Amino acid sequence: MKILVNVFHPNLEQSKVNRRWVTELQAHPDITINHCYSHYADWKIDVKREQELLLAHDRIVFQHPFYWYSVPPLMKKWFDDVLTYAWAYGPGGTALQGKEWVSAISTGGPAESYLAGGYNNYSMSELLKPLQQTANLIGAKFLPYFLFQGAVQATQEQVDLSATQYVDHITNPELDPQVRLRRLLLEMEQAGTQLKA
Repeated sequence: MKILVNVFHPNLEQSKVNRRWVTELQAHPDITINHCYSHYADWKIDVKREQELLLAHDRIVFQHPFYWYSVPPLMKKWFDDVLTYAWAYGPGGTALQGKEWVSAISTGGPAESYLAGGYNNYSMSELLKPLQQTANLIGAKFLPYFLFQGAVQATQEQVDLSATQYVDHITNPELDPQVRLRRLLLEMEQAGTQLKA
């Protein structure tokens, strides 16, 4: 499985969490890291380059901080420019069909602020519906996201642990729940276990 991580952080050098994640990713030469804000400081996205990167990988990770309940501005522009009609969606737009999409997100606020009834009113799962629908539109599988919350008050130990957990998460061959379910059913069948209601 070839993994591409598109890093969208406008101030990566000042980021405690995302910078540490990138450092951890760099220890894994089999993971391709695409520093989008570095590549496109002028905001002129090389669509051909980006599309070729997407085609060459199986699992696409979008790493970013949570900005105004959404994505950083260059990431939105990247979607607009790269996921073109008749290539990523629409008639003949099947280039990304079956690719895996993983969101890796950091929030400044704590986990309890992103719950129904919390001070942000909605869960992260609810707030990420636009990304999930984008994945649906282009025919990608939206896999379970990786989330680190409370970056503002996080200790270095917590950030370091999250970096290891992040790499484990995005490299997990059973991140796709269908893959994990098939394995479990096969193991049950081999053991002679029957599903009972």
